[in-house]
Amino acid sequence: MAAFACLAFLLAAFVRAPLQEAADPGLVPNPVKSAWFLLWIQELVSYSKFLVYPVLLLLVAFFFLPRISRGASGENAEWCWRKRTPTQLAVVAAFLLIVFLTIVAAFFRGENWTFVVPL
Repeated sequence: MAAFACLAFLLAAFVRAPLQEAADPGLVPNPVKSAWFLLWIQELVSYSKFLVYPVLLLLVAFFFLPRISRGASGENAEWCWRKRTPTQLAVVAAFLLIVFLTIVAAFFRGENWTFVVPL
């Protein structure tokens, strides 16, 4: 953890943050994108406004995940147990989907939110 913290401090010292100039209400960029951690949800609702409901369902499922992953006898949740494989795969699949949607929204969306291939 200490090595990761040192690496993060070094990167912060030498790599400039990709910030834009101050916001100007008279000059709005096209497309207007959310913060990087919300790009996946913006990409998802660009397909249909009703796709926000599976996200809310996923939120509820993740809230109850510690209780769902316990067995009937009430033992503590364990991530590296073979009976938990469906839960583990569901969590990894949700993570990979969020990463994929974030990458598409960040790099493959152009003017008026059209799909473009970056060169």
